[in-house]
Amino acid sequence: MSSALIVGFAPGFAPGFALGLSLIVAIGAQNAFVLRQGLRRQHVLPVALTCAGSDAVLIAAGVLGFGSLAQVLPWFEPAMRLGGAAFLLWYGLRSFQSAWRGGDVLLADTAERQPLWPVLATTLALTWLNPHVYLDTVVLLGSISSQYDNPTHFGLGAVTASFCFFLVLAYGARLLAPVFARPRAWQILEVGIGIIMWAIALRLLLG
Repeated sequence: MSSALIVGFAPGFAPGFALGLSLIVAIGAQNAFVLRQGLRRQHVLPVALTCAGSDAVLIAAGVLGFGSLAQVLPWFEPAMRLGGAAFLLWYGLRSFQSAWRGGDVLLADTAERQPLWPVLATTLALTWLNPHVYLDTVVLLGSISSQYDNPTHFGLGAVTASFCFFLVLAYGARLLAPVFARPRAWQILEVGIGIIMWAIALRLLLG
């Protein structure tokens, strides 16, 4: 039965998985945050599931044909772009400040534990305030899914790729724990995250 299920999914599931994974693996604000939480071993599962669950909602919206939202609401895209840029500039500044101070996050198991809800709020902001996520999930994946006889299978493939990636990234990050036992490594990570956040913010501001 399992082989029949795979064959049934093959026309759309495999391409959806491959394309969904290729869109997610690029280093971005969301991935950098997930990596950071994985290294600190704080709220790892909720963060990973929040990212993947958000992707699932957006992919489902694309498969169901909501890709034309920007045409219906012309103010939506510029509002999201400016809001996302402002948030990324602020978050990038926090990362640079953390790198400058040093000593704040030295060992993954001794870092000050943050409350769950602020962490999830940051996760949601990094996801939903990024206009590119709508282009990748709602518009791109949604439009490509329409080329298949059963777009749902394509969407399921993309959603599966999202869950697999974020869980592997979040839990696989702890393999780097020996590297990040050194304060300098944490500072380099924070600087890298800050650069990523500001680069994406600049790209959003420049359209």
